[in-house]
Formats: sequence, C-alpha cells, structure tokens
Amino acid sequence: MRTILNLSIFPTDKGASVSQYVARVIRIIEDSGLPFQTGPMSTSIEGDWDDVITTLSACYKELEKFSDRIYIQAAFDCRKGPAGRMETKISSLEQHLQKNRAVP
Repeated sequence: MRTILNLSIFPTDKGASVSQYVARVIRIIEDSGLPFQTGPMSTSIEGDWDDVITTLSACYKELEKFSDRIYIQAAFDCRKGPAGRMETKISSLEQHLQKNRAVP
C-alpha cells in the first residue's frame, strides 16, 4: 500500500528556534530516498508503509539523542495504487481551482 505521511516533529526543550534540529530530520528524510515535500509547518513523505515508518522512526531516534521531549504530529493516507500520489493530489487540486476560477 502506498502511504503519504504528513509529519511535524521537533524537540520542545530547545528554545524558540528549532530549525537546526528540523534540518537533521530533513537530512534523514533526504537520505531515505523517498519522495518528500517540505512546507513551513510539516513535511510530506511518500512510500511503502514499511519504508515510511522506518524513516519516521529514524527521525525520532535522531532527535532523541538531543532532546528530553519531542513533539510529533503524524497523519497517514494509505491507498492501493501507483507511486506519485503527492504530485497527482496537488495536480488534481490545481485543476479544480482553475475550473472554479473560470466560472463567472
């Protein structure tokens, strides 16, 4: 089953700016080889369930080295079908937005 994980993960005991720790997580996601998209509040990762969970676990273990408290918010969308769902979901949304804007 193809899985899209929308993930927010960061330490809560490192002050107001945690970007250096988020960067460590993004490096792990990059190294996983899975397709991903990073936004200002979360990162979406796509792959098979086991690969996505392995990547999530690696992210947690990296932050655990430096933190006594870690915030994690994770949402999963699992669906049978081909890879590339992150792109097709965005493409479909953009098509609907264009249609709605064309209507007077």
